[in-house]
Amino acid sequence: MSFVEYGDTIKDGDTAIVFLGHESMFPVKVQHGTVTQTKYGVIRHSTDLIGKKYGSKVTCSKGGWVFILHPTPELWTMNLPHRTQILYSTDISLITMMLELKPGSIVCESGTGSGSLSHALIRTVAPTGHLYTVEFHQQRAEKAREEFREHGVEHLVTVTNQDVCKNGFGVSNIADAVFLDIPSPWEAIGHAKSALKAEGGRICSFSPCIEQVQRTCLAMEEYGFTEINTLEILLRVYNVRTISLQIPDLGKAAEDNSSAGFDSSSASNPGSPCADAQAGTVQFKSGVPLRDMVGHTGYLTFATKSLF
Repeated sequence: MSFVEYGDTIKDGDTAIVFLGHESMFPVKVQHGTVTQTKYGVIRHSTDLIGKKYGSKVTCSKGGWVFILHPTPELWTMNLPHRTQILYSTDISLITMMLELKPGSIVCESGTGSGSLSHALIRTVAPTGHLYTVEFHQQRAEKAREEFREHGVEHLVTVTNQDVCKNGFGVSNIADAVFLDIPSPWEAIGHAKSALKAEGGRICSFSPCIEQVQRTCLAMEEYGFTEINTLEILLRVYNVRTISLQIPDLGKAAEDNSSAGFDSSSASNPGSPCADAQAGTVQFKSGVPLRDMVGHTGYLTFATKSLF
């Protein structure tokens, strides 16, 4: 099993996603002889999972059923164990595009955190690219190495435990892009410039506070970065609903009907627009935004390393 290569069959040692519904899923490590408890009953790994195909519908001991899904970076973002605050797919998609990442790209990242963005970056640069990720916290760095090994992507990533603001990324002039998600990104801009290729590259800094953005932009200008711009993504979800509106009374209904060539036989058809007019309402489909939406997550500041 690998997060960057799809496998058909569930094997012992795989990480799989148990899907109970769109709002209810969780990861599980498949192990021979192990059982997993769900609200629909027990899943026995030896008989219910190992050897089955990903996407299979598995019946639990209480008669309910779940789907077993192959892990992807998007599913992992929704289900990973949180060691820190994480980036979600809305911000990750823009980061991947604006950093101009592709298979074969070399990326430097700090900090690793819970590995949400790391998995997406690895999938994007595979199979010939590489991710160099730096984590200040030793236990988080060790846990990240363990997860990358379990997920079959350890050959695509190098995890380093050090302070990026003091010691940098441990590489020079090889990166196509650099990403910073640290409390004081302005202190790492110089190291980011050193890590980027001599012919240029892209940098992105994620910060929740505008004061951090201001200091980071000043540091980028000081080190000669160009095309500096800051973005914020606010995702608004719409539902398609049937809307009913009353038709205003603008005059004599009989005169309006006669001028429009109203056929009395259409009144017997409840699905006709005229029947709706007789009833005093009209129905139509419309997109309606949800009452609640995800607000501010952070500011994304992008820049380009100048060639001069």
